[in-house]
Amino acid sequence: MRITVIEHEREAGLGYLAGWLGIACDVVRPYLGEEVPARAADGLVVLGGAAAAWEDERSPWQPATRDLLRRAVDEATPTLGICLGAQLLTLACGGAVERGGNGLEVGLREVTALPAAREDRLFAGVGAAPAVQYHQDAMTRLPAGAVPLLTGSQYPNQGYRLGPAAWAVQFHPEATPEIFASWTYESGLDAAEDLNREVKAAEPDLVAAWRPMARAFAAVVREGASGAGAA
Repeated sequence: MRITVIEHEREAGLGYLAGWLGIACDVVRPYLGEEVPARAADGLVVLGGAAAAWEDERSPWQPATRDLLRRAVDEATPTLGICLGAQLLTLACGGAVERGGNGLEVGLREVTALPAAREDRLFAGVGAAPAVQYHQDAMTRLPAGAVPLLTGSQYPNQGYRLGPAAWAVQFHPEATPEIFASWTYESGLDAAEDLNREVKAAEPDLVAAWRPMARAFAAVVREGASGAGAA
């Protein structure tokens, strides 16, 4: 049993998810020349990155990643798209992603569960929770049939489910305080120290909120793999 992971850049790895998922991960690094597969293994995670979801000239593997995501949705392969990964999933399945009109969303922000989240496999227990944010693009129109699950004050589309086994989140449940700090320092944000301090202080709450989500996703992967083996 394995999860295919698309990592867009070295600074945006699995973070917390490496320990939380409890399933072996095959990390594909196309920025190092590794080829994006045509199909995922038993599950698929597509991580974040600095490029926009439409900037194929900047990240020439993005069309193949969108194809991979589209096929995963069509074949009901358990899928989790994070930040850029969520935006690529959105574009791949007919939604829209644009430069956000409300500016950069960065740091510790609250996301709030919508009514449909109460019955969702991943987000049933979320309610309102802190989340690490770092994005300036926004999912402005979700794919047809998407079920909105999470919202926020600066950008409303913070999480959704598409089909029986694909989820997209605009925020970064995988980001440790150290990963987040590497992003703020690299970008030279004026408020980096304050933002980093706030995220570090919230680490127990971040773990409490998003570790159950990761473990629930892993359970979906295991169930799917078991079902496929039985078939």
